[in-house]
Order: sequence, then C-alpha cells, then structure tokens
Amino acid sequence: MQITRRNFIGGAAAVTAGLSLSAVMGGHAFAQGSDTIKIAFAARGLRTIDPQKSIQGVDNWAIIAIYDKLVDLPRWKFPETQDDLVPRLATSWSSSEDAKTWTIQLREGVQFHKGYGEMTSEDVKFTFDRATDGPRVGGVRAKFMNIASVETDGPYTVIFNLEQPDPLFLLGVLSDYDGAVMSKKAVEEIGEEEIGTNPIGTGVYMLESVHTDPSQGVTLVANPDYWDTPAATPKVQCLYIADTTARTLAILSGDVHMIEGVRAPGWADSMSQRDPNLVFDVVSPGSFFTIQFNLTKSPFDDVRVRQALFYGIDRDEITGAIAPISKRTYGLNPPSFPGGFTAETIPPEVAYNYDPEKAKALLAEAGFPDGLTFTNDTSQREDFSAIMLMIQDQLRRINVNMELNIKDHTAFHADQNIGTNTLSQQSSAMPPVPTQVILTYLPAEAEVKSDGNGGANMSHYGVAIPGIDDLLAEALAEPNLEKRIAIVQQIEVQALKDAVILPVSNNGFMIVRSPKVDLGFEVESGYVNWPLSQATFA
Repeated sequence: MQITRRNFIGGAAAVTAGLSLSAVMGGHAFAQGSDTIKIAFAARGLRTIDPQKSIQGVDNWAIIAIYDKLVDLPRWKFPETQDDLVPRLATSWSSSEDAKTWTIQLREGVQFHKGYGEMTSEDVKFTFDRATDGPRVGGVRAKFMNIASVETDGPYTVIFNLEQPDPLFLLGVLSDYDGAVMSKKAVEEIGEEEIGTNPIGTGVYMLESVHTDPSQGVTLVANPDYWDTPAATPKVQCLYIADTTARTLAILSGDVHMIEGVRAPGWADSMSQRDPNLVFDVVSPGSFFTIQFNLTKSPFDDVRVRQALFYGIDRDEITGAIAPISKRTYGLNPPSFPGGFTAETIPPEVAYNYDPEKAKALLAEAGFPDGLTFTNDTSQREDFSAIMLMIQDQLRRINVNMELNIKDHTAFHADQNIGTNTLSQQSSAMPPVPTQVILTYLPAEAEVKSDGNGGANMSHYGVAIPGIDDLLAEALAEPNLEKRIAIVQQIEVQALKDAVILPVSNNGFMIVRSPKVDLGFEVESGYVNWPLSQATFA
C-alpha cells in the first residue's frame, strides 16, 4: 500500500541539515542517468545473487530481476487463493487427488542469458535437486524438505513427488525467490561459488557488472531476448548505502530514485516534511521479526530464564513506537494469515503479556535474584537496531543487562548464520502458508551450523531439547487444510511454552520512491521485494 504523510504520526526524526551527499560518501557522488533506475539499500555490500544461498534480503531485488520463478504473485500482493498465482516459467499445473504429486508444464523457447541455451525440464530438476541438497545450499534446505524427488517427462514437463501432501505447494515453495530456476549448464561451467557473482537466469534483466566499490552494488541491463514483456527501463542499479543520512540525502537530492525506508519512529514523517511528493510503498504484513534464544548457551538453557525475558519484553510498546508500519504479532503466523493467533485467541499461558514482576520472579526462581548480564549482536539496520535497543531498555527494568554489539548488516548476518549469537534476530517475509514459518525456524533439520550450511533454527530447538518435529510431520501429512492449521497452532503453542522463539512484530517493508518513478502497479502485500521490470520515469 502507499502511505502518505497523513498516515504517519509522531515526532520528526532528525535528518542532518546542510550536509551534502558527497560529504557523507567521502566525496563520491552517484552518476545521473535517465536510462537507469537506482535503488539503494541499507547494507554495505552484496553477499550473493545465488537464489538458494541468499541470506541478505536486499540481495533478492537483483535475484528476482535476473531469474524467473515457475509461478509468481499477482503484482504485487499475496493471492486470495492459490489459483490466483501467475504463470511464469510454468504455463499450467495439476496435482494428484492426495496433493502429493504435482505436474508442471513448462513454457517453451525460454532462453537463458548470454547464450546458455533453452530452459528445459532438466534445468528445473537440477534447480530443485540442488535446493534439497543441504551441503550445497545450506539454510534453504528446510523449505524444500517435503520434495521427495523431481522427475522429467520430456523437455517441458516436470513432476514433483512429495513426501507428504501439500495443497499449497505452489504458493509455499515455488513462488518465492529461492525457487528461481537456474541453468544447469551455467552452474556446472561457472562453478557453485562463482555463480553467486556471475548469475545466469532467464529474467527480464541480466547482470552487467558487480562494481568494485561495494556501495555501488550491481548494475543490471535489460535482457534483449526476454520471453515476456521487455523491461521498460534499460538498466537497474542496486546500490548499498548503510548510512541512514547518506541514503536519505541520496533520494532527496535525486541521486537515486528509490531507497529502503527506515523503519524507525518518526522517520517517514520527517521525510514527508522534507519532500511531500515522495511516495511510500509498503508491503503488509512484511517481515516477521522474531528472536530466538541459543539453547546451547547458559543460562538460556533454563526455560525459566527464557520465559522471564519474554515477560520482560513489551511488544505493544515496540510496535506502538514504529506504528503504523509495525504491527503486533501473537503467534508465529500473523493474524492476517490462515490460523494466525490474535489477542483474543492466543492461549493465555503463552501470550507473554508484559509483566516485569513475573519476569523478576522467574529470574529469582532460576537463581538470578539480582538479574544477569549477557552480550548480544544486532544489525545496524534501523529495524533491527531500533527494536533491539528498545528491548535492551525494557530488559534493564527487570535487571537484565543485554550488552549490544551493533554490527554492519552484512557482517551481522554472516556471523549469526554460523550460530554465534545469543539472542538471534530474523526478519523474513513469508507466504500465507501456515507451515512455512515453522519449517523455516523450528525443525531440527533447519538447525544452524558452524560452517554456515545450516538453516535458520538459531535456537537448536529439537537438538538441544526436544522439539516439534513429530507434530510437524503430522501437520505435513494432513491433506485437510483446516486440520493442518489446527496442528500448526499446537506447534506454535509448544514452541512458545518452551520459550525458544518470540514473535515480536510484523514490520511492513518500506521503499521510498521518487514521484518521477512509476512502478506500473500498486504495492499492497507480498514478499519484501517486488519487480521493477515495468518501472518507468514519469
């Protein structure tokens, strides 16, 4: 949805006055050009353009431009039903009655970039065989764990055989960026690691260059042989400007056309005051912001300590401070998703309504009557740091001192992805599929690994202590959606009782856009990256 100044309340955040962009960027100014849409993100540099190895969400803007998926969202919102998904590399699909076998018909004549040939069923099979190979792709494996095998039936038919029935297979597995189809020939010739900076897709844009200056990011150029409507603008440049002031000045000066917004109190209102013509595009529910305790680190191996901190975190205060783009969550799925708990339906014993006195009592019972101190990492990116600084202040009220190391966003993810953090933070968009957030964060198979090839189960749930894997298997085996949702709710309640993961908020992902840029559609909901293929200069 678009947010205007009238939608925002609160004090104006200070934006450095009289400071030129070139001064902030050390004398470097961005080149102007009407043939290139420039979008700047809150990170210091690219990590990878490999769809199945991406752990830094802003990289996915380049990924979805370079690669195509089998199916996609209507531009740009989550569909009301799976039937509303848009055919992309797939032209049609069907499933068996038990929803365990899905047959996909592929589009003919689609060419990979730079002479790598026609996309066929062999490439689709290669892509999903790779996605289910944990040692090769790491964290993405958990999302694809239900795929038993992928078969080809000629060059344009692919058959997915599932371990368990999945009536929402297309929406949960095939519509997100990590289901993008890769070229088997390109990966084998270029290499598993090198493909991350030399990607070969079928998308509307292809890679022109990865700039040596990390802040300059990557430049994409229109694919002249694209199978669908060609790109409306010749080039897109994805820049990385971690500094809030520099990013703000970049759009106010016209040096870039779009920036990742700052999800912090008052910032959007201050931007509207500086330039009332700016457009604020926000997806809702956006990113699920969750925190997970590392169960292998004392004293967080004690459930009473974990529960104490949960009672000591005031989620209403947090979401109120970042309103209206931040909304309170109660279970792992937001209230707007099927089966998502609300304030009225969340069981009282796992609601963790703010109660500092109960938190202190639990700490005393666990042997910490005078509180405790621990060290924790967070990202400098505003949505991470703003929330964690508020949590730090709240925990002080229950005599818990969380000493924060605020790191560059890229470095933060790199370190956390090898299991170094104590109270891990994740901010990820999910489809409206009840099992997806469970598959991402809770199974033993998704446990974080010290070599970086694990998943997003940062708590070691199901390994350090018994988890929810049996219930998850039961949910995945249930073909009836209503019954499946009921089991998912049991899983959420169990994980909250064990106090391994706390859903803090849903934070709408915001892009601030110059009024000179017309996307060609209105952003409503969906994933936190959206296509720029039809964006034009008004």
